[in-house]
Amino acid sequence: MGDMVTDWVIHPGAYIKEEMDARGWLQRDLAFILGIPEQAVNVILSGKRGISPDMARALGDAFDVPAEFFANLQKAYELSRAAAPNPNVAVRAKIQGQYPVREMIKRGWLEEGDAALLQGQLARFFEVESSKDIPFLAHAAKKTSYEEEIRPAQLAWLFRVKQIARSITVAKYSEKALRGSLSHLTALLYAPEEARHVPRIMMECGVRLIFVEKLPQANIDGVCFWTDGSPVIGMSLRYDRIDNFWFVFRHEIEHVLNKDGQQKIVIDDFDEMGTSADASLPEQERRANAAAAGFCAPSDKVDSFIARKRPYFYEKDILALARILNRHPGLIVGQMQKKLDDHAYLRKYLVKIRSFVIPAAVTDGWGKTAAVNL
Repeated sequence: MGDMVTDWVIHPGAYIKEEMDARGWLQRDLAFILGIPEQAVNVILSGKRGISPDMARALGDAFDVPAEFFANLQKAYELSRAAAPNPNVAVRAKIQGQYPVREMIKRGWLEEGDAALLQGQLARFFEVESSKDIPFLAHAAKKTSYEEEIRPAQLAWLFRVKQIARSITVAKYSEKALRGSLSHLTALLYAPEEARHVPRIMMECGVRLIFVEKLPQANIDGVCFWTDGSPVIGMSLRYDRIDNFWFVFRHEIEHVLNKDGQQKIVIDDFDEMGTSADASLPEQERRANAAAAGFCAPSDKVDSFIARKRPYFYEKDILALARILNRHPGLIVGQMQKKLDDHAYLRKYLVKIRSFVIPAAVTDGWGKTAAVNL
């Protein structure tokens, strides 16, 4: 029945019997007062039936106490007799409270199972020896640098990129080849479908480019780090827009060219970091932002255009500038939006691009699970 803590909780009928004894009432007396058959009183006093909300009100009037008194007695009794909860519940709640485990299972990163199995899988996923060392879950374990600057869902996304990066092979990294590829990449900016060439170009330069769909609560755009002497660029493509794709991609390339991420992983969340040359940003981020903005649409050309056309920026003029610069209009519009701080400006040109990129790329998400060994 109960456990060591709740065995002392007795059925409310025993308390009713005590109150009846104190008043010298018999069962038939209480039945008369309540206006119910004596047998109905008997099954309550003997603990065979509980106290309904209606009965709690009636008993409250009969004994001149709040109805809540009897309702709470019944609630405490039922709770004391409830089965002990499955220990998996608390563990699952703790895990899901930090990581989107249900989504990770859906995406094929983890397998469904009991709490112990999930803990073991998470330990393996995060490359720690024990479930006691899982970041953000451990109380006594030594904290990692991750926990100071990244949220749990972002960390899970990052580790997925790392796992995939170790499972693919590319040519030996060549900084010269990567720098040389910039002119080739620039030539792709006039049409969204040309982005399909990006994964192949990066592979030829020895850069592992990986696209992993974002997890819920994991607002993250890109990441740059190195493994086995070669760079890895991870992107979430969370904004399916031509301007965002090329900006984030070129931003991460700049990190690679400057050897950022060799000592410490570079994580880019543009919701928090912004894309302007804010003096409060780290130098490596300001440098990468400037390179990305200039790549999408040469800053001097855009600034000159704004100075000449202010305050009226007509659509036909944007299209003309795009033709001159051999850029898709969405790239011009993206930079104009930032400079004018007007994110509604000509949004129709911010066309989707994801469908052109991921078929030729190493991808996890959007209905596809990358094959990796944990």
